[in-house]
Amino acid sequence: MNFPQCPLSPFDFALIFVSLPQLFSALLITIQYLLLAMAVGLVFTVPLALMRLSKRKWISMPVYAYTYLFRGTPLIIQLFIIYYGGGQFELLQESFLWPFLREAFWCCLIAFTLNTTAYTTEILRGAISNVPAGEIEAAKACGMSRWLLLRRIVLPRAFRLMLPAYSNEIIFMLQATAIASTVGTATQALDLTGAARVIVAKSFAPYEIYLTIAAMYLALTYLIDFGIRTMEHRLSGHLRDMPSGAAKPALVPGLR
Repeated sequence: MNFPQCPLSPFDFALIFVSLPQLFSALLITIQYLLLAMAVGLVFTVPLALMRLSKRKWISMPVYAYTYLFRGTPLIIQLFIIYYGGGQFELLQESFLWPFLREAFWCCLIAFTLNTTAYTTEILRGAISNVPAGEIEAAKACGMSRWLLLRRIVLPRAFRLMLPAYSNEIIFMLQATAIASTVGTATQALDLTGAARVIVAKSFAPYEIYLTIAAMYLALTYLIDFGIRTMEHRLSGHLRDMPSGAAKPALVPGLR
């Protein structure tokens, strides 16, 4: 691809226009990393958070060790260990996992998923611990079983409580996908930052390209923040005060 130059302007808009198709294609890879990592991580988060809250040490301690390890080490180091370290074990190379572990895309996805699962597990654990005790006691008084209590009261309430912190985790993971370019070599597997590095290496115009992808990251961050705030607003509708001019619900005849 030829990158035109615009000598009359300090900001090369022609270069940005020509690069947009490649950047949007890489943006889809970034979104794919984000959605898959968050979706799979959320699936594993619920059982891990419940295990983390268990009073039995042999159940809670392995989960605590896992979350401590992945929250206490840099994500890029975790990615390097998964991507570069797997090739040192012949047993791993001969297993059915090797076709996946030798590809940069799957190694990045595994690293992102393990990392976000560790953080989300602690977020959900804290949210479950903050569910009002009165609601739990009321549910028990109604005769709810333990699993029905979790499904109807504890988990829905905890998910509402964790939304603000979870939105920060999603934004953090969006920004963390930029490190995929440190191991991704195939053009079709390059994320947004990786594609920008390739374009800059060919055009020698870092200012225009990096400002463009910064705007793309900002737009995605705004959409995530807006979506989570909208969800939080709708889920907490029963907690908002009724407008002063709104009609009061009619009483059932015979009841006061």
